[in-house]
Amino acid sequence: MKKLVMIGNGMAGVRTIEEILKLAPGQFEITIFGQEPHPNYNRIKLSTILQGDTSFEEIIINPLDWYKENQIQLFTGETVVKIDVEEKRVISDQGREVEYDELIIATGSNSFILPIPGAEKQGVTGFRDIKDCEMMIKSANQYKKAVVIGGGLLGLEAARGLLNLGMKVDVVHLMPHLMERQLDPIASSLLRAELEAQGMNFLMEKETVEILGEERVTGLRFKDGSEVEADLVVMAIGIKSNTAVAKNSDIYVNRGIVVNDFMETSEPNVYAVGECAEHREIVYGLVAPLYEQGKVLAERICGIEAKPYAGSVTGTQLKVAGVGLFSAGEISEDGSTKSIMVYNEFDGIYKRVLTRNNMIVGIVLYGDTKDSTKLFRMLTKKEDISGVSIFQTECSGSGTSDDIASMPNDELICGCNGVTKGAIVEAIQTQSLTTLDQVSHCTNAGRSCGRCKPMVSSILAHTLGDQFDAAAAQKTSICGCTTVSREELVAEIKTKGLTSVKEVMNVLAWNNEEGCTKCRPAINYYLGMIHMDDYKDDRDSRLVNEKMHANIQKDGTYSVVPRMYGGVTTAADLKKIAEVAEKYNVPLVKLTGGQRIGLFGVKKEDLPAMWEELDMPSGYAYGKTLRTVKTCVGAQFCRYGTQDSMALGIELEKKFERLDTPHKVKMGVSACPRNCSEAGIKDIGYVGIDGGWEIYVAGNGGVDLRPGDLLCTVKTQEEVMKMTGAYLQYYRETANYLERTSKWVERVGLDHVKEVLADEETRKALNELIDQTLKKYIEPWNEAIQSEEIQDKYYTKHTVMIGSESK
Repeated sequence: MKKLVMIGNGMAGVRTIEEILKLAPGQFEITIFGQEPHPNYNRIKLSTILQGDTSFEEIIINPLDWYKENQIQLFTGETVVKIDVEEKRVISDQGREVEYDELIIATGSNSFILPIPGAEKQGVTGFRDIKDCEMMIKSANQYKKAVVIGGGLLGLEAARGLLNLGMKVDVVHLMPHLMERQLDPIASSLLRAELEAQGMNFLMEKETVEILGEERVTGLRFKDGSEVEADLVVMAIGIKSNTAVAKNSDIYVNRGIVVNDFMETSEPNVYAVGECAEHREIVYGLVAPLYEQGKVLAERICGIEAKPYAGSVTGTQLKVAGVGLFSAGEISEDGSTKSIMVYNEFDGIYKRVLTRNNMIVGIVLYGDTKDSTKLFRMLTKKEDISGVSIFQTECSGSGTSDDIASMPNDELICGCNGVTKGAIVEAIQTQSLTTLDQVSHCTNAGRSCGRCKPMVSSILAHTLGDQFDAAAAQKTSICGCTTVSREELVAEIKTKGLTSVKEVMNVLAWNNEEGCTKCRPAINYYLGMIHMDDYKDDRDSRLVNEKMHANIQKDGTYSVVPRMYGGVTTAADLKKIAEVAEKYNVPLVKLTGGQRIGLFGVKKEDLPAMWEELDMPSGYAYGKTLRTVKTCVGAQFCRYGTQDSMALGIELEKKFERLDTPHKVKMGVSACPRNCSEAGIKDIGYVGIDGGWEIYVAGNGGVDLRPGDLLCTVKTQEEVMKMTGAYLQYYRETANYLERTSKWVERVGLDHVKEVLADEETRKALNELIDQTLKKYIEPWNEAIQSEEIQDKYYTKHTVMIGSESK
């Protein structure tokens, strides 16, 4: 089997691997190195995380179990620094050496940081990856004034996100117009007016020459001598190809790694794809041409006669702060061009098509982009537009039956993924697809930016005709393996008495009889929630960390985090932890954010013995369950405390530990409103007041920051426990699997939850169910210690587990 190594774990590279797996399954032993400690995720949607619309887990394209299922060795958080082209091997920054027969460089790009004094100061960042998002979100919690350098798409998306986070934002731009590469002056002025109405302030034609401050940024100085204050500076002025490993290995580099029409570099058996590659003196920064490159490269590596990559004509479908935009081809007029223009300033609609010799050469659409697909086809195919109606009339709409019928099969519907109308229709007809999710799963249409989904839905409706069910087509299924929604799955399990994961998939006619890493854990959870007394957990259907009862780290080692109820411990437990850490040469002993002591870097085969010697309950730092109950010292010691926070925290943790929930749950107990235990941003937070407790719900302290909402105020600790039990059980019964409490409450409504829990009989019934469920749980490590079968299956050296689930 040939050895295929890829340097980089981003969108273009992994799409190439997906194509290779389709063309030649089992032909390659694949190894991937990823610089970030994450699986492949959708960078296009980073702005939606910053703007608070999406969580990181929702933008993961290929979860870590996907790598395992396809027998791909993945090294996350590890950078290849050298390619030995003579010996055909790569060397990482951790000293790892891996041989290759074929090598793909897919290292992407880095943010371009202005080479000016002060650029290295704290509070200065690019906007390129999830780490940049996290830094901006953290800064917004502490500071109030941000400056974004760059009035292009990336800069404006960053500015919109920072506004959403409550910061005051200035956008600095060198040019007189925003997005001058995509928009003409009229469209740019319309966009600026809209963004100013949303709260952005623009400093146009300003050149930044220095970033002010001592250790942390305090402001910017411009070339004209003026200055502006700033607590955070985001540089969003462009990208530069990440060519470091190629340069270190004497592979020819210009602006990017130079490749030919088959993505081959100057060295044999070494290829480059994506934003790191330079083809015919062009480095592409949009996903559509990068996926085109990936398809050509996959065919080349698999030995299939490939059509050479000849470059791409790019059309940019954008949405900036809620405003739809489309741009393609030439933007500026010259003596040889003529314009066709629609300008409706009142409704904020602007359309301009540039023509030359009766052919379209440029398109700018603002506010109404329904003509983009048709116009882009005319541009790329150089159609003669004489006598053709360029713009749709006001009464016609994108995706009507007549539009779809007249659309040629080779019309590009999903520009990001290169999916045509014909490919979508063929998939619908040959694979009996009936929902948007299924079409997306099967064809990749709508899988990247998602802006083509309305058109895909229209094609689905037109193709199915009378068989089309609009409600069914739009419903959210468990995954692409089925059309069954969460509500339907729960109902079918109950009414048909289904009792196993395999039985569910068989009876409900799963398209993929083995399921996938998304649906199997979900089915397992719902079965356990419904059949609480007699369901035997399907451990192999759980996510990888829950399967191992430990968090796998980027180097393949694991963490051991014993439970410390309410963050309270004893000298005896501390002594045990120290002795175990010393005996097993644990490389890192760290206090966690959940008031525990974590042991990191543990070998898999040492896990059972370590837990046996610790003789402490698992802290479930890996599970979809109650993780921690963080407490302050409370009224016993604090002069401000009004309640015994430690006692309540310990009681909560002891009762609800090990409870399976749709997603992880964290709690915090503060003895007063000073919030020392961060109760205000927990899934459930308890704040002591004179005469009782306030209970806050649906908080989130992660990337998608959200303060908790006040659920109720109670007088006694007993009332706290009853309300918590009822709330958790209702969440367990009605949330989608992997839906955090914050998203669940936003979906079902806080008022609805309050109304349900206001009824005493309902609370009583919910508590009876959760009490019944809690009786069945056993300590997982006791079970593992006593079972040689479990130890042999999961914890011996020959057992292979790849990657980790996102915490």
